[in-house]
Amino acid sequence: MSSANENGVSGSSNNSREKTYKKTTSSALKGAIQLGIGYTVGNLTSKPDRDVLMQDFYVVESVFLPSEGSNLTPAHHYPDFRFKTYAPLAFRYFRELFGIKPDDYLYAICKEPLIELSNPGASGSLFYLTSDDEFIIKTVQHKEAEFLQKLLPGYYMNLNQNPRTLLPKFYGLYCVQSGGINIRLVVMNNVLPRSLKMHYKYDLKGSTYKRRASRKEREKACPTYKDLDFVDMHDGLYFDTETYNALMKTLQRDCRVLESFKIMDYSLLLGVHVLDQSHREGDVNNVDGKRIVGQKVLYSTAMESIQGDGKAAEALTTDDTMGGIPAKTHRDEKLLIFLGIIDILQSYRFMKKLEHSWKALVYDGDTVSVHRPGFYANRFLKFMSTRVFRKIHPNRFSPGKRARNSISALKCSSQEVLSPQKEEKTEESVDRLGGARSLASLDGQVFWSYNRPDLVPQTPYPHEASSLRNTLSPPSIFVTDRYLKARSNERCACSTFTLEDSAICLTSEQSTMDIDRDDDSVLDVYF
Repeated sequence: MSSANENGVSGSSNNSREKTYKKTTSSALKGAIQLGIGYTVGNLTSKPDRDVLMQDFYVVESVFLPSEGSNLTPAHHYPDFRFKTYAPLAFRYFRELFGIKPDDYLYAICKEPLIELSNPGASGSLFYLTSDDEFIIKTVQHKEAEFLQKLLPGYYMNLNQNPRTLLPKFYGLYCVQSGGINIRLVVMNNVLPRSLKMHYKYDLKGSTYKRRASRKEREKACPTYKDLDFVDMHDGLYFDTETYNALMKTLQRDCRVLESFKIMDYSLLLGVHVLDQSHREGDVNNVDGKRIVGQKVLYSTAMESIQGDGKAAEALTTDDTMGGIPAKTHRDEKLLIFLGIIDILQSYRFMKKLEHSWKALVYDGDTVSVHRPGFYANRFLKFMSTRVFRKIHPNRFSPGKRARNSISALKCSSQEVLSPQKEEKTEESVDRLGGARSLASLDGQVFWSYNRPDLVPQTPYPHEASSLRNTLSPPSIFVTDRYLKARSNERCACSTFTLEDSAICLTSEQSTMDIDRDDDSVLDVYF
């Protein structure tokens, strides 16, 4: 096998030095994993199916596998070891929930060689990938394994309510004991398929303090960039409205679940496959000469994880898209997006609180990644919804523009040339307007009180009707020079009394009120 491919997958090489983890070689660890899972899953098939009980979450089964073999275990050429399985019945339920059959689980992990990933995380954990691209096996610390075991009852409840989630899907928790050393392992879903080249890969937290890939990381064949790198390299990833809403709804729901468990410092693993660039490079869905088909585990792909009913997900989850979410750049480049929330086994315990307090004294406390769960979730969602994921807006006027256009049209309509039939009446009303008062200075019982558009208009009294009749003239209201001087201190800057000066609220729809005049004519007042 090659030493590394585009997605950071490495294989064994005679010239490369074999990795060790806690003084255990990688080959011995992979052998112990396959032997141990093969025994425990095979033994579990003999147990009858039943409902999961609370005590099932705290059961730990153990088996000793000597190198010479025993009545229950086969012989092997690795050092003697003990293999522990945590909550076997609960994890069996999780696997069944995602449609994983025992034979498929055993074949993927135990029958095919495990592939070691060459890009370990910052914690120094080892990652193994199954040949069918379905499962990731990761080494975890004692505190993380202990926290996951405590998390299982709540995790069980959340999966029952919502199996479509971007949270990690855990399929098993194990421990290998050899030579006084404990190596804890978790089996979970694979987020980034090997068969599609990830042109960009990001680990996003929503924070800015030291969130830029190091020089050493950038020199890798497939580097993992961070938040500030994304801001520098991309102007957001654009989705249609339905996809964007489904994605953000899923992220919001998942973040609230993590907040309820007091979990923080998690990340969004984001892989970007550029379709246009892929066509130019002639990429095909094969690795090491073998064609890789799409993931078969339920709700495992990115599209399945965000869809509500699953119909659209089934239509788009093909061997070509590998379950990626269609998106575009601001330059209209077509993309496939793969994503999932990772590293959720970090709770806001004493050491994390101490770390945040120390960093807050030296740096801006709101920019560091370690923070209290509620603040962390809000900052995470804000960054994803505004800087990373964006909605493709259709070409139409915004409400603000519509309002401005309607006001402009209303002003223009009030200044149109009068029809020949009404010109004479307009001239008479202008001549009689010398002693008239403005609309704002009228008594509150006649029309509206000044600056009180919320009052209901009332019918004017007889002795005021003539004054009102002389004040208004269709279709516009004019002010004489004497009135203009009187109103100069009241911000009247034009010879036309516009609707804005009377503090009447304008809407995009015109409504009319008819006032009867003595000469049986109708006066239209637009407001």
